[in-house]
Amino acid sequence: MRRYLAAVLLCAAATACTAPAPTQTTDTLPKDMNVLFWTQDQRDLAFRTMETVPKVVVNTIEASDAVYPLPQGQPIELGADVDAYMARQRHAGLIIVQDGKIRLEKYALGYGAAGRWTSFSVAKSFTSTLVGAAVKDGYIKSLDDKVTVYIPGLRGSAYDDVSVRQLLTMTSGVKWNEDYTDPKSDVALFNLQKPVAGEDVTVSYMKTLPRDVPAGSKWLYSTGETNLIGVLVSSATGKSLSAYLSEKIWKPFGMEQDAVWMLGATGHEISGCCISASLKDYARLGQFVLNDGVVDGVRIVPDGWFGAATTKQADIGLPGRGYGYQWWTNDDGSFAAQGIFGQGIFIDPKRKLVIASNGNWPTATDPEGVGAAREAFYKSVQAAVDREAK
Repeated sequence: MRRYLAAVLLCAAATACTAPAPTQTTDTLPKDMNVLFWTQDQRDLAFRTMETVPKVVVNTIEASDAVYPLPQGQPIELGADVDAYMARQRHAGLIIVQDGKIRLEKYALGYGAAGRWTSFSVAKSFTSTLVGAAVKDGYIKSLDDKVTVYIPGLRGSAYDDVSVRQLLTMTSGVKWNEDYTDPKSDVALFNLQKPVAGEDVTVSYMKTLPRDVPAGSKWLYSTGETNLIGVLVSSATGKSLSAYLSEKIWKPFGMEQDAVWMLGATGHEISGCCISASLKDYARLGQFVLNDGVVDGVRIVPDGWFGAATTKQADIGLPGRGYGYQWWTNDDGSFAAQGIFGQGIFIDPKRKLVIASNGNWPTATDPEGVGAAREAFYKSVQAAVDREAK
């Protein structure tokens, strides 16, 4: 789970229950962006109102006038106390959509269906999908093109021989230290990078990195490279990521609410992090993927895109797990977008299943097994769907 933290340092019943009123607290919104040092009460407040945190600047992702329907289905029988599970996870929202119908939807922590919640590294999977859209639109000619074709500022750096595909799969071979406990790590030093006129701050830092191993030979999680992917998409399309996401997915697919995307020091979306959207719209993103990216009969990504993006493209050293195009993959065919503090979108095409969760785990990482408990919950939902099918 440590790898998810870099996304921040480089700046997740068949009827809905009513969310309780926000608890009163003496804490106010945090004054800095180091989420590790926010109190739990501050996180509860900030995660649902990130655009109001001092120093945060956002772009709006405009929603649709014609909302993609998520009708109510029969309550799913899990044989477990979902409220207790949510309390242990400190989930602010949990929704299960199966076969296009809401089977369970619950809220807590003062959050409700009308609100937004931050995504952290869940945004990585959104960003990779925009690469697919840019390929389909002809802005990106091939995933085998060199990154420098689209980001000329990287020429002469270790990225000279790195392809777009290798960025997507985090197999660039460029040296990177994601250890947030190390003040000399790239994650820490990145924040000290001074903006250079006419150049995105991500490019300014990433072009200084040395090569570690040959491109394509090793997987290494690097949020800096997801931020490069976002710069690449904007450079190729000539559009902001927020505008392109609204144009290709948010409006045509029928997202219900405007979302917002946090901007970095040079005014570009932090593409490895920091989209804030409603719980149902996170679930709709899962439905969009289950629909193979088809909107009104038109696929907005190339044929076979999601088949490749959501299956193992790189070995991450964990049995049964892998990494696709910015998606965490499972050998059973399911896959997920995941972010720190309990954000996630789990998708299982075999069972036509989407589980979206927003939360505020006690810590960003997973010392008490909350991540493992969430994986067990996913499996329990899969088992419940299988029981119904018999």
